[in-house]
Amino acid sequence: MSETTRAPARIRSLPSWLLGRAAARGHRLVAEALAQVGMRMMHHAVLSAVAELGPVSQAELGRSLSIDPKDMVAILNDLQNDGLVTRAPDAKDRRKNAIALSPSGKRRLIQTERLGREANDELTAALTPAERTQLMGLLVRIVQPEEPCVETDPSSE
Repeated sequence: MSETTRAPARIRSLPSWLLGRAAARGHRLVAEALAQVGMRMMHHAVLSAVAELGPVSQAELGRSLSIDPKDMVAILNDLQNDGLVTRAPDAKDRRKNAIALSPSGKRRLIQTERLGREANDELTAALTPAERTQLMGLLVRIVQPEEPCVETDPSSE
């Protein structure tokens, strides 16, 4: 019997409970996929942020991902030890280090993004392309309720 059917019906009917179960399944699928190449989810998130923001200060990187500074140091140490990021004095402020992707980090990010997409495809495999688009739109509205509702045209995909 699955965890979903064991829960009381009153709980199973709550959107918050269903979203939690979907998130837990998604996290598990992505974590398993990333583990194939020795990567953890937070490490992948940091690589993604560095690719988008970099070169970026360690403090700004931590703020952008809401990661505690001590945890960020440990993650960056791991990534640097694996040759995936570089730390160099920031050209604008020599007191700070600028974090950038190394060539190996760029290659690893391409690999982990593919693995993440495949895991998310597995997560949403029961949905049609139009339903996936609709789900993404609804999730964005739930996560960012202050944003105006934007209609998406599923036929444009």
